[in-house]
Amino acid sequence: MSEVTGKIMPMDTDAFWNLIESCRRQAGGPGERLAHLRAELSRRPVTDVVGFQARLEEVTDDAYSWELWAAAERIFGGWCSDDGFFYFRLWLVGLGRAAFERALAEPDSLAGAPEVRRLVGRPRRAWDDDWPDWESLDYVAAEVHEALTGTHDEAATFYDLVHAEERPSIHPGADPAGTCWDVCDEAAAARRLPKLSGLFPIDRTRG
Repeated sequence: MSEVTGKIMPMDTDAFWNLIESCRRQAGGPGERLAHLRAELSRRPVTDVVGFQARLEEVTDDAYSWELWAAAERIFGGWCSDDGFFYFRLWLVGLGRAAFERALAEPDSLAGAPEVRRLVGRPRRAWDDDWPDWESLDYVAAEVHEALTGTHDEAATFYDLVHAEERPSIHPGADPAGTCWDVCDEAAAARRLPKLSGLFPIDRTRG
């Protein structure tokens, strides 16, 4: 509660990342971590549930760059859809604050993340729970909000509250930050993403 206004303030960025780190400490795969996150949010005020989603949308917006999209494409063998890149950014959040912020500053740093190293040399069809996306992270706060409030009309309730509370997008034109480039251009990839390019060859059979 704010000492100045007396109002309950929504979850701030530090509290958001603390909750993600708590989630990361759970054993098991994405399902177990998501169950932990759902339980933690369910014990908090509704303002925290709204704040969690607002902070999630803000940090994924921070990661909306052509260079990170290229990193995702390299990991996936040369191609990543719009939706795939959104789910990839949610997965980046799940790596924790330190790894996330390193990736924003230097996308090639993902080559050193244990979650990425586990994928090297394995066929993508065998990645299973290690696949670099976490789509369900985007739904958990809405599910908890519905359970806590009994409200079913998400568009008129939960997401209205989220959008009123989050900061304006830093990408209002819907274009990623930076400059688009062809990740299949090996010379460019070797220069811009040397580590990831060495670990993940382009899938020449695609398409």
